[in-house]
Amino acid sequence: MKNRTLAHALTSKRTVRSALPEASMDRLEKLIGMAERGTSGQIRLVIEATWPLLHVRHAKARTRALDWFSQLRVWDTEHNNGVLIYLLFAERRVEIVADRGISRCVAQAQWDAICHDMESQFAQHEFERGLSGGVTAIGDLLREHFSAEMGHNEQTDRPVIV
Repeated sequence: MKNRTLAHALTSKRTVRSALPEASMDRLEKLIGMAERGTSGQIRLVIEATWPLLHVRHAKARTRALDWFSQLRVWDTEHNNGVLIYLLFAERRVEIVADRGISRCVAQAQWDAICHDMESQFAQHEFERGLSGGVTAIGDLLREHFSAEMGHNEQTDRPVIV
């Protein structure tokens, strides 16, 4: 618990912006747009720097990811195939929340493998590479199960840092 609290105490939005500067965010935005091509699916990326220290002890990344999934209305897509990638930067913890349409098609083990691959890259301080790999893998799954001509973009492709 002590290490977890320390990680949150030492992390800020500035830490995230140092690891993922504006040029990285621009590349990730373009990659999300490309990953959505050929599918009706939508991908959102939220990077949360840290939590308030009072919440660190009992909070869970999955719960926070579900909160962002709801707040950003990722569930509100025409085919229920929105996917949220949530990165808790202080802990290098990733959660993927998929709407019910795509969840019916993709096993939890596949989402877990994507998370594991991203977290392995983060452990090496390869944040852009890890996120790029995750976005690409999710785009492949969306095209496999929801191939379609690109319609209107229901969610912004720009990653959010909070």
